[in-house]
Amino acid sequence: MAGITTVVGVTVIATESLSKRFPRVTALDRLSVDIGPGVTGLVGANGAGKSTLIKILLGLSPATEGRAEVLGLDVATKGGAIRERVGYMPEHDCLPPDVSATEFVVHMARMSGLPPTAARERTADTLRHVGLYEERYRPIGGYSTGMKQRVKLAQALVHDPQLVFLDEPTNGLDPVGRDEMLGLIRRIHTEFGISVLVTSHLLGELERTCDHVVIIDGGKLLRSSSTTDFTQTTTTLAIEVTDSDTHPDGTRAVRDEFHARGVETHAEGAGLPGAGHILLLTAQGEETYDLVRDVVADLGLGLVRMEQRRHHISEVFTSAADEHSSDERGSDEQRKEAVGHGG
Repeated sequence: MAGITTVVGVTVIATESLSKRFPRVTALDRLSVDIGPGVTGLVGANGAGKSTLIKILLGLSPATEGRAEVLGLDVATKGGAIRERVGYMPEHDCLPPDVSATEFVVHMARMSGLPPTAARERTADTLRHVGLYEERYRPIGGYSTGMKQRVKLAQALVHDPQLVFLDEPTNGLDPVGRDEMLGLIRRIHTEFGISVLVTSHLLGELERTCDHVVIIDGGKLLRSSSTTDFTQTTTTLAIEVTDSDTHPDGTRAVRDEFHARGVETHAEGAGLPGAGHILLLTAQGEETYDLVRDVVADLGLGLVRMEQRRHHISEVFTSAADEHSSDERGSDEQRKEAVGHGG
């Protein structure tokens, strides 16, 4: 494939000018990205094109234009071979309520081509891995949302794929369930060497779980980089200080001092009633924390709080879109970063 020749082990997914258009909407718009081994987060708001991309990569939906490869296989002609090597956990609940987890996962293993004995053995191992071994004979209809998500994860893993697509795997889970699911996802790669593409509209959970992050919005690629690079540029500190006799408006005093030192800040909820008591600034590294400590101490104020704030996905989109617009003068190759190389 011209332009995206794939070497398995270096790039597991490659797209080139991939587009998908429907009569009234463009789901993907000339998307070019390379994704390497490891755990990659595909982040975007609802309707950004995440699920459409997965369907194309599985060979289930044809692209309008452009090309893509998964594990070195052309999605347009090798869909069956791709699905043999890739596991898929759909976003929506599609589980039969009257059968047990064991019955369902064994059935899916057989559908993937495993013989009966191997299917049963793999099912037991996989259900143990996802934490359902003790509940494996209960009908799925009696499962909690978290247990159902684990069944969907198990059926995606049972045939020992090289790559899995997980579409919004933490949907509907409480905070404890989310953390447990994210831990399972991380272990899929670290313990079994299976690469993962996981979608979410929540940037924070992907930052904690993934090696790489790809952001799309309106079907366009906004950013593609290693998680380390991404978090270094998206960490926001929230600071709240006490007032003092010498500085009756401590927040203003801190803001003025930061400004004098060349550090930009803004008030949380600027323009809204009651805004102004909490200052937000971008953390550039450990030195930013030291600077906050020194400024507050030098002014003789008390530090009520200093905490990291996760960016809302809309903020990330705005920032990335601004960068994207400023890069329009550059070449298409400059705008496309290879995730697999930690770009």
